[in-house]
This record gives sequence, C-alpha cells and structure tokens, in this order.
Amino acid sequence: MLAYPSAPPARAVAAATLNPASGLPVPPSAPPDLPVPLRGIGVAACEHELSLSRDTHLLVVVGASFTAGVGPGTPDGSWAVVLARYLHWNAVVYGVPGAGYVRPGITRRGPVLAELSRIDLTSLNPSLIIVQAGHDDIRVNPALEQRQVTSTIALIHAEVPQAQIALVTVFQGRAKLANAWRTDWAIVSGATAADPNVIVMDPLAGKWAYQRSADDLHPTVAGSDWLAAKIGGLLSEYGVRPARAPAGAKPVLCDYSSVGKHTSTGLHPSTGLDPSAGLSLWGGLSFSPCLHPSGGQHSRILVPPPGGFSARTDPS
Repeated sequence: MLAYPSAPPARAVAAATLNPASGLPVPPSAPPDLPVPLRGIGVAACEHELSLSRDTHLLVVVGASFTAGVGPGTPDGSWAVVLARYLHWNAVVYGVPGAGYVRPGITRRGPVLAELSRIDLTSLNPSLIIVQAGHDDIRVNPALEQRQVTSTIALIHAEVPQAQIALVTVFQGRAKLANAWRTDWAIVSGATAADPNVIVMDPLAGKWAYQRSADDLHPTVAGSDWLAAKIGGLLSEYGVRPARAPAGAKPVLCDYSSVGKHTSTGLHPSTGLDPSAGLSLWGGLSFSPCLHPSGGQHSRILVPPPGGFSARTDPS
C-alpha cells in the first residue's frame, strides 16, 4: 500500500532522524538467471506488460551511477531494482552514471530532469518517484543546483501531481566534506521549498555505512542490498509497504539504465546483440521473450544509452 500512517509530514525528514523499520528484512539478491533479456522486443513490450498490471503500485526511480548499478556491476544489482523486488511493486528504473540535477553524465543522457522527460509519467501514473542524485553535482553553484532541483520537482508535479516524491541525496565518496555539504544543502532546501511533503533520504546527514567498492563510493553487491533495506525502511515511515502479491506472481521491471548490460566488446554477454540497436532494455522480473510488442508504448526512451562506464568518483 501507499498511505501515510497518519497525516502527511509537514516537511521532509532527513535520514539522520529516521531509522529503518524494526525487523525489516534485507531484500534477497537476484537469482543468477535474472533479469531476463528482452530479445529484440524492447521498450514497447515491457511497458505493454506494465499496462496489463494496473492493479499494483508503480515505482519510478531515476538517478545516477548508484541507480544504474555501478558497484555491483549489473542493473539487477542496483539498489533500485532490489528495492522494487522487495516491495513487489512494478518499476521503471533509469540510471545515468555521472548525472546529477545539473551534470549530464558520462553518456550525456542526464541530468535527471532529462531522464524524467523521457518517461511518460502521465501515462504510467506512478505512485512513488525516487530521484537519486547529488554526488556528481558537488562543486556546482548552489543557486544553480537549487533551481534545477526546483525544476525537477515542478516537472513531476505537472505530469503526476498525485505522486509522492522522494529524494536520495549526496553520497560523499572522496569529495571534500564541505563541498558535499554545500551541495546537500542546496538540494534539500530547494526540494523542501518546492514540495513541503517531499521525502528526503540523506546519506550524508545519516552517515550511511554501507559496504563500498574499491573507489570508496559505489556499493558492493552487499552494499546495494543494504541501501535497498535502508531506503525501504525510511519509506516505510511514510506508509510505503510491500504489496501483497498472489503466490508465484512477479512484478514487472523496465530497466533503462546504462551500466552492466554490455561487455567490453559492446555485445550483450548472453544474447550477443549489438546495444546500438536499442536492445539493451531488460525485462527484469516477470515475462518471457515471446511477448508481442503491440501496445503500451508509453515511454519516450527510444535507445537506451551505451553501457560499460562508471561515474566519476571525485568531482574536481
């Protein structure tokens, strides 16, 4: 369900003031055969399947390298995918390494406002939208950062005014703490001014201690699971709960992220398909490669960005 336990919060609550719900299980890692590649079917089939599953909540997550699966190395290892699996919600996940509210990212498919603009939010009608961004904007002018945060929230309000918005803000990594705090403040202040009911989940303020890769920023597989459990616990304070699904039912996942789908040769390791043909979309949790691609072409994403890149870890 998605409902506030009492009244909506008067303002955002930083992660430092909340804890995950007691006893929240750590979401299990994906079985090795997930996600299943959509062999030549692509965006239309995945979103057609979403259109047939209107009886459950839809989660949309946009963001940077953490959302794209940098660290675990595959999109299904992303905290966003693990969270969707734990909630048993349908989900659309789109991560662009290096993107922020201002920075366009390595593949220049960002910033997050551009990511959101490629998803037809009005048609998909998500219940919850999570934006994960901030690290890659460290040392961006705070006033510019605030304006971009405001514009991002304004776009969501215009397309899906009923959706709850949640933000995952700055991961410090090896950046200078003062610079990280300046960017964090710009995001939080801009967001709460634009939407007093926005949920702010703040890794910097909360001193999130997840398992990290060698770059001291991105999570390991275990770290990604930890992040999903942490974020799920924070969201539960606002009434976000796992769905009650029939036995054997699986949520639909459309993952448009840009990391972990391709080998260094540029071909998908299990299909041998060229990602430039726009076949790098995965249908993560629910359907077979025999779906007919008719109908459900909600998204304005035509060709997902190429993979194999990692976001920068030290803003200069």
